[in-house]
Amino acid sequence: MSANAREDILAAAKLVGQAHGYAGLNFRDLAQQVGIKAASIYYHFPSKADLAAAVAKRYWEDAAAYLESLLQNSAKPLEALRRYPETFRWALENGNRICLCSFMSAQFDDLPDEVKTEVQIFADVNIAWLKKTLVAAKVASPRDAEKRARAIYSGIVGAQLMARSRADITLYDNLIESYRTTGLLPA
Repeated sequence: MSANAREDILAAAKLVGQAHGYAGLNFRDLAQQVGIKAASIYYHFPSKADLAAAVAKRYWEDAAAYLESLLQNSAKPLEALRRYPETFRWALENGNRICLCSFMSAQFDDLPDEVKTEVQIFADVNIAWLKKTLVAAKVASPRDAEKRARAIYSGIVGAQLMARSRADITLYDNLIESYRTTGLLPA
């Protein structure tokens, strides 16, 4: 087993989760992908719930870090808002996958509580970033920003889901453009 077996397991589980959700996480299949014995996964993650919670937590942590870097590295907050849909497009570009936490949200009733918590944090992180960035870009008032942030997040997640169901990334792009045209997203 490599020194980075835990990281390899998390990376493989992320891809499986983006394609098949919580139900698709199978220790035997993951072990085969990583090149270890299935029993070795239990060393790092005693249960499927522990693995899924760790993957979802890493997913929202990575998303939060990326969103902050996007804002810091953009010339203006408005530029960061315009680029926000890219973060969901990448999963579609990678084997017609969707956001891990969106997929798991669709399976919410079947998730263990610790996984539900991490999945909800992902949405909260995105909405908080959107809210802060909408205000900084002077696109929404502090009073209206959360409502608009929730609408943007929901719209983008929905666009991703529609595009995946048709294996058509162009549909995603067209929906995002329509959000800009109608004013949901800044043009």
